[in-house]
Amino acid sequence: MIIVKTREEIELMRESALIVSKTLGELAKAVKPGVTTLELDKLAETFIRDHGAYPGFLGMYDFPNSLCMSPNNQVVHGIPNNEPLKEGDIISIDCGALKNDFYGDHAYTFAVGEIAPETQKLLDVTRESIYVGLRELKVGNRVGDVGYAIQNFCEAHGYGVVRELVGHGLGKKMHEDPEMPNYGRRGRGKKFVEGMVVAIEPMINLGTQRIKQHRDGWTITTLDNKPSAHFEHDVAIVDGKAELLSTFAYVHEALGIKTNEEDEFRQTPFVF
Repeated sequence: MIIVKTREEIELMRESALIVSKTLGELAKAVKPGVTTLELDKLAETFIRDHGAYPGFLGMYDFPNSLCMSPNNQVVHGIPNNEPLKEGDIISIDCGALKNDFYGDHAYTFAVGEIAPETQKLLDVTRESIYVGLRELKVGNRVGDVGYAIQNFCEAHGYGVVRELVGHGLGKKMHEDPEMPNYGRRGRGKKFVEGMVVAIEPMINLGTQRIKQHRDGWTITTLDNKPSAHFEHDVAIVDGKAELLSTFAYVHEALGIKTNEEDEFRQTPFVF
């Protein structure tokens, strides 16, 4: 069942989403060769708690940490550990926060130092695919319209679109209806209505779309061991169209990236 949010609830969800956005911005300053994912995890947990929220992933489904940390060929759900990141790695950092009884859930894939040009292109296309999908997220359209747009855009670049893992509705539970696949057919699936809030998160592979789950019950890798990218935004339908609740602005400020890619999905300009 889809749980529609009021304007007041959407603003509370924006608070949760922005705590995650700010956490990712802090992590952007710390991602570098030699740092371990466990060190980054502790940094994130402290930052989230210091800002009046609870780490949304910690203990959920018995997950042991505050961040899902997935380097290189790991798609999602990687468990932080003591292995240092290396020059040329990429690392997907997926973060959640719970505040005012609502969740924020937001992800970014970082380059560790200099990375291969083909890997950088994968990251750029995957991030851009979110906004391609958001243009279809409006009252009257359906879930399949968003999935089709993301799939068509990414497959046109020769990438594999993961099928087994999807985005989702978001609210007082981390995972609500509807599921938001990154593939689909136009005109299919649940219809979008005013007040829906979803997490859109394309998981896109440099090679095959096929994946493998490991024995730890969490870690998922590409079947061909090629890199995978993962980005995620929290989005509400406000006045009939997509309105971003999260932002990559804190990450991009830390990394020195200048872009206006989010502007069309904000009814008022974002201010730090």
